[in-house]
Formats: sequence, C-alpha cells, structure tokens
Amino acid sequence: AMAQAALGAAGLHFDELNKLRVAAQTAQLREECRAFVDKTAEFQKIVGSLIELVDQLAKAAESDKMKAIGARNLLKSIAKQREAQEQQLQALIAEKKMQLERYRIEYETLCKIEADQNEFIDQFIFQK
Repeated sequence: AMAQAALGAAGLHFDELNKLRVAAQTAQLREECRAFVDKTAEFQKIVGSLIELVDQLAKAAESDKMKAIGARNLLKSIAKQREAQEQQLQALIAEKKMQLERYRIEYETLCKIEADQNEFIDQFIFQK
C-alpha cells in the first residue's frame, strides 16, 4: 500500500491488467488533445472558406473568359459583315463604272449623229 501511495504521488498507478500507467498528465494531455481537435476544426473551416473563395474566383474567371470569347466572336462577325458590305459596294461601284462607260459611248455616238445631221441640214439649206 505504501509502494502504491509512493507511485500515486509520482503520478503512476497499476491498471486492471497490472500494467503501470501515468495518471498525472492525463488531464493535461486531454486538454491539449481537445485544443488540438479545436484547432484542427478551425483549420478545416478556414480551408473550407478558402476552397469556396477559390471556387468563386474560378467561376468569375470562367464567366469573364466566356464574355471575352463572346465579345471576340461578335467582333469577328461584325468584321465579316463589314467585309461582305465592302465587297457588295465594290461590285456596285464596278457595275456603275461599266454603266457610266456605256452612257459615255452612247453620248459620243449621239453627238456624232447630231453633228452629221447638222452637217446634212446645213448642206440641204445651202442647196436651196
């Protein structure tokens, strides 16, 4: 009993399997374990918040990327429309130039006919 008291004072005791156990530091160890578990839970919460934030940033980046792709595609389609309009206008200009050339030739021909007719009229008048 005296040996047991001496062991008890040193924070040691025998368990039900007659193994020597340390008792004194158990409460402190339990407290440290609880603190560790609390800190681990807090850390997990922080990591969870961080993951959530990173997910939000990734979604925002993806959204911005899609907007940029949409804007780029819109610009491409506008550029293609402009190109098509320009080609139509060039074709119209070419068509009008050809028409102008036809009218010029027709005008020259009519001027020649008018000159010939005036000459004929002058000759006809002078003959009388």
